[in-house]
Amino acid sequence: MGKFRELMAYKKGFALLMDIFNLTKDFPKSEQYSLVDQMRRSSRSVCSCIGEAYKKRRYPNHFISKLSDADMENGETQVWLDVALACSYISEEKFNYLDAQCEEISKLLNFMISHPAKFA
Repeated sequence: MGKFRELMAYKKGFALLMDIFNLTKDFPKSEQYSLVDQMRRSSRSVCSCIGEAYKKRRYPNHFISKLSDADMENGETQVWLDVALACSYISEEKFNYLDAQCEEISKLLNFMISHPAKFA
C-alpha cells in the first residue's frame, strides 16, 4: 500500500479543507476567532486523523478509531457549514457543494472503517 496522501478520502478531505480555508477568508472579522477558527480546525482534523490512522493500519482497532475520529470531525465541519449558511455567510449553492463533499468523504471513511484489511 502506498502513502496516506494517495488515499481518496485524504485527497478529497484536503480539497475540502482548502475550499473552506479560501471561503472563510471573506467571512466577517467578528467571526475570525469563532466560526472561522472552528471550520478550519475541524476540516483540517479530518486529514490529520486520516494520516494518523494510516500509520496505525497494522492495528485494526486503532485504525478504525482514528478513522472514526476523522468522520466525527467531518460531521463537525458540516455543523459549521450549517451555521455559515444560516448566518448568510455562504450561498445555498456553495453550501450544497461543500456539504456534498463532506458526504462523499464520510462514505469513503465508512468504507475504510468497514474494510480495514484492505488498507493493512
